[in-house]
Amino acid sequence: MTAGKPLPASPWPALWAMVIGFFMILVDSTIVSVATPAIMSDLGADVDAVVWVTSAYLLAYAVPLLITGRLGDRFGPGRVYLVGLTIFTLASLWCGLTGSIGMLVAARVVQGIGASLMTPQTMAVITRTFQAETRGRAMSLWGAVAGVATLVGPILGGVLVDGLGWEWIFFINVPVGVIAFVFAVRLVPALETHVHKFDIVGVVLSAIGMFLLVFGLQEGQAYDWGTIAGPVSVWSLIIAGVVVMGVFLWWQARTRSEPLVTLALFRDRNFSLANVAITTVGFAITAMAFPLMFYAQGVMGLSPTRSALLLVPMAVISGVLALWVGRKTDQVHPRWLAGFGMVCFAASLFWAGAILRPGLPVWELLLPIALLGVANGFIWAPIATTATRNLPMSNAGSGAGIYNTTRQVGAVLGSAAIATLMASRIAANLPAAAGGAGGGSAEAGVAALPPALHEGFATAMGQSLYLPAAVLLIGLVAVASFAMPRHLAARRAAAAEPDPAPAPA
Repeated sequence: MTAGKPLPASPWPALWAMVIGFFMILVDSTIVSVATPAIMSDLGADVDAVVWVTSAYLLAYAVPLLITGRLGDRFGPGRVYLVGLTIFTLASLWCGLTGSIGMLVAARVVQGIGASLMTPQTMAVITRTFQAETRGRAMSLWGAVAGVATLVGPILGGVLVDGLGWEWIFFINVPVGVIAFVFAVRLVPALETHVHKFDIVGVVLSAIGMFLLVFGLQEGQAYDWGTIAGPVSVWSLIIAGVVVMGVFLWWQARTRSEPLVTLALFRDRNFSLANVAITTVGFAITAMAFPLMFYAQGVMGLSPTRSALLLVPMAVISGVLALWVGRKTDQVHPRWLAGFGMVCFAASLFWAGAILRPGLPVWELLLPIALLGVANGFIWAPIATTATRNLPMSNAGSGAGIYNTTRQVGAVLGSAAIATLMASRIAANLPAAAGGAGGGSAEAGVAALPPALHEGFATAMGQSLYLPAAVLLIGLVAVASFAMPRHLAARRAAAAEPDPAPAPA
């Protein structure tokens, strides 16, 4: 299988080709949530089983990212992307054709593996085909796609489920996947590969550690942070995951062969800080959606699809701003752009948390959501560009894998933390409903929430939004500490040099 033609004059067609697949896998991270009731009814599944339709995908997506990023360096990002796209598309067809919840979960695992193969390659191609001083515009497109996909998933899911059935949220990926494959074969260049020795011990340790950590955090709320089976508890898995990841990092520092994760990458100040920042962004993006959607459905009485439509201003504003911000990322110190975005993000969540109440006019809620769009427009490109600007070409895939892993871990942390906080806030504000709408089963009772509970429930959801807002302040400190990019420093140094004296007459 070839990855395409030799390096073209313009790298933009290749990026657009890969963005199609990238958009598809991000949509699939959120599209299933709207179809969950229909899947339960059609396949006769209970809540515990159907939750795994999403959890299995996210686990299979997040756990291999460190490995799949390195595969792109070894075999070429175009080739690995095409393999992942093929696996993802065929698994989507399998998802739609399955007749049992067990087979659907299995198909989603395969789908997640395909997505994990694809994601780091998009960033790696940007890093390896765009010059450092023009990479911001490319990353703005990457970031805009990520932002719009979070909106399109729930809306598209609602339309397909209502019109054609839940199977079509997966069938729709098949023609899109075929189109993406054709474009990638024709437009993505065959980039130079770099011979890497595979650190088998590192692969095993990272896979086990990431699985234990992500599984424990993701499923903790489902098991009420207690026992899973026998002596195995949620916290024992999380602690074991942390220990194994610690051993993995020790091994990466000590191994004499080529490590899976080149720790030397973290010597670059901006790479390390950008990973901290994107972890907080992944946390906040995931965490803020739950209280907003629960409030919209439980207090405002909106359907899932209409609730998702509340995010339209965020997506539109983010998409409009992203390309402009991308150009500025190549001209302005990224700390100012990303810092402004982080301030807007935190402010919008504090604002929304303060105003949630019964009878809130829709237009008043749309104001902080619009500010969220401004935040998204200013965050993605500067942070991603800062992370990749100084990466050596031989480690572009490895760096992209690390970056996407930290983003996914942040998302898992956000999901676990907000679920726990929401349950706590509901129990505090609705003590009489602790066994119904509260007590960790809020999602099941939201649609039928009686009006008498609206006040307390709205307060609980508003208080929950303060957590991602506070976490973003950590990211703000990280982006405020960004060092000036080398190309800007060189440009300013050249501008500061005095003009040469004129030659004597």
